[in-house]
Amino acid sequence: TDLRPLDILSEAAAARGMRVFQVQGMRGFQLSSSRPRALAFPASRLFIHCDRFPEEFSIIVTLRALRGPAKRNEYIFTLMVEESPGVLVGLRYAPDKLHFLFWSQERAGGWQSRVTFPNVSLSDNRWHTLVLAVSGQSFSLTVDCSIPKDVVVETPFPASLSVRRASFYLGNRRRRKGVFTGLLRQLVLLPGADATPRICHAVNFKVATLSVPTVLQDVPAKPVSNEVLKYPYGQCPHGTGSVGCLPLCEEGPHGAPLQLKSPCFNLFFCGFPVRHRLDYVEEYQNLVTNSEAMGIEVFTIPKVGLFAAMANRLTPPGSAIYRWTDGKFVHYQNIPTHQAQSWKYFTIGKKIFLAVANFEQNKKGQEFSVIYKWSRRKAKFITYQRITTHSARDWEAFVIEGEAFLAVVNHREGNNHNIDSVIYRWNPRTGLFETNQTIPTSGAYDWEFFTIGPYSFLAVANTFNGTSTKIYSHIYIWLSGSFQLFQSILTFGAADWEVFHIGDRVFLAVANSHSYDSGTPAPSNFYAINSSIYELNITAQMFVKFQDLLTYSALDWEFFSVGDDSFLVVANSFDGFTFSVNSIIYRWQGYEGFVAAHHLPTVGCRDWEAFHTAEGSYLFYSSAKEPLSKVLKLKTT
Repeated sequence: TDLRPLDILSEAAAARGMRVFQVQGMRGFQLSSSRPRALAFPASRLFIHCDRFPEEFSIIVTLRALRGPAKRNEYIFTLMVEESPGVLVGLRYAPDKLHFLFWSQERAGGWQSRVTFPNVSLSDNRWHTLVLAVSGQSFSLTVDCSIPKDVVVETPFPASLSVRRASFYLGNRRRRKGVFTGLLRQLVLLPGADATPRICHAVNFKVATLSVPTVLQDVPAKPVSNEVLKYPYGQCPHGTGSVGCLPLCEEGPHGAPLQLKSPCFNLFFCGFPVRHRLDYVEEYQNLVTNSEAMGIEVFTIPKVGLFAAMANRLTPPGSAIYRWTDGKFVHYQNIPTHQAQSWKYFTIGKKIFLAVANFEQNKKGQEFSVIYKWSRRKAKFITYQRITTHSARDWEAFVIEGEAFLAVVNHREGNNHNIDSVIYRWNPRTGLFETNQTIPTSGAYDWEFFTIGPYSFLAVANTFNGTSTKIYSHIYIWLSGSFQLFQSILTFGAADWEVFHIGDRVFLAVANSHSYDSGTPAPSNFYAINSSIYELNITAQMFVKFQDLLTYSALDWEFFSVGDDSFLVVANSFDGFTFSVNSIIYRWQGYEGFVAAHHLPTVGCRDWEAFHTAEGSYLFYSSAKEPLSKVLKLKTT
């Protein structure tokens, strides 16, 4: 069941009366005591499909409480119905204890219940992380990953607690008395799970998080304005997980729906029989290439067939295009290239193009990347347009409002990595691409274009600024006829962005290749570094970190699906000692995020491509260290 963290603090972050302070190296919100009702939002913003609070859950809080009077009680949060003074759910602390409040509905009218955890010292001006796990009559509190304090009470948490017409109140009980005076950094509700293992596996548990408002993270991200991305989000279709009550189920074309009850969490979800499930991966074809391959582009030309263009490193004999013939890739055409880095296939009307990013100069000392056009008469790609580039790494093609664009990533000019990359616009009158906009980049590797609703975005992976790989990569949004900065994310030698959707959720994964900074001591391993997955938060109007995955000089992510399952495969290229490194397929596991499922032996893995034929589903990887690329077949059951 897909149960994700519900970020109460981020939902309330747009309210007035909240200021950001940084203490002991961490940021938190200080709440205003003058207008407690302003620090509220309707519960329906979190509970979209169901007006029942989950029966089993965890509450995760990171806070810094001030020293105060011995008998003072302060509220961390409450959930209250507008016309009632009672607290449906709430958390309150005193200098030496913590109270969890809930409304019992087992009798007519119900009554206020309280679970007290004694000997909990929070008011010491230090940061603390609390995990409260609730299941029936059992309540468990873990403070800073110490030994849990377990309490069993007569009155269980209600199995069906309605939150209709209720609102969350941040740091108060809808009145000035008892307003929280410290700093709040994290306040998350995790339905259906004990979050303690997820929090306490971290090296530094006091900064371990499930979800923190972006403005409180180490790298504050700034959207262009408050008026973008204003459309309903998180409205899952029928057939996906639902928390706290029975979701609607629809009968599918292949049989009746399944309604399964989890024996662990007493939650329900609806689903349909899975037709295909990834079982294992097998080597299918070893493809000897002209030279080491820096990238692959798999594409289909209508009425012609499936092709793969290899970006080969060596100038003679250049790069090769292969055609899928009798279930294998067979050499089809050679194209002269100059240390090619990548290919991009795209169409404009009935015209079919293939653009190569050349990294080096030709024999005449000219530095061009080339656009080729498919000749139906010759059944080959022929030269169409040359464009001056500077150590080009990548092309990205896209359409906005009916107009075609082509963006090139310029990596460096000589020894200068801080140069402009260029966006070209197709001129239908001349039939050529013309410069439309330049964007400053730093040793850039990759462009990634994507759309969300009516909005168009372009993300650049900045790799190196001449002294450090710890630099910002940027996401731009198309507004008023040009791309404008939308958000900046700190990356470490970023080599690739991959955008993907799971249900209605939008994710953006970055491949971090190495950590180097000339001004700081060298780490024990430059290449063993986290790559990160970000999720779009519509309320905050920005991408927020969802998950970190340890990678080894990661150069590419590829998202693919098998049946109803979603996967990410990473191109691990170097672990600091050898290029023979396992690349990993991660399976989407709902609230657990992506979990390693298959380890694939690769050598200097540079690029992954997923593709499908009538015979099945495949993964194709290129090696930047040997003239051998491999096609793997996904075996399903």
